Amino acid sequence: MEENKEVNEVEELEEPGNGIKIADDVVAVIAGVAVSEVPGVAGMSGGFAGGISEVLSGKKNMAKGIKVEVGEKETKIDVNIIVEYGSRIPDVAFEIQNRVKKAVETMTGLKVLEVNVHVQGVSTVVEKTSEETDENKEV
Repeated sequence: MEENKEVNEVEELEEPGNGIKIADDVVAVIAGVAVSEVPGVAGMSGGFAGGISEVLSGKKNMAKGIKVEVGEKETKIDVNIIVEYGSRIPDVAFEIQNRVKKAVETMTGLKVLEVNVHVQGVSTVVEKTSEETDENKEV
């Protein structure tokens, strides 16, 4: 009987993910990088404090606009985005869900239960073409 008890204890120690805790910020950065690579995403929509810290530090915050809840073996992710004008929103959202789920599951081993995409706005910034800028120049 006692031999079986020792074997069971060893099996529990060798269980994958045992003793590893991944911080919410790590998952948020992984998700942020995945979102930034999706065509049609103009930017992330974060809070006022996030924008101030970006300006002061000079670094881009890859976790901006992402809220993460990490459990022991699973996670839920909320993504707040601004889409580019003319992009088909359902396609952009679907692509975000797929890329975030794949990236987070591959890199962390956590099961992604939800990727909720919240569209906070539409970017209507239009870049001027070289012809328009040439016409405005003084001769």
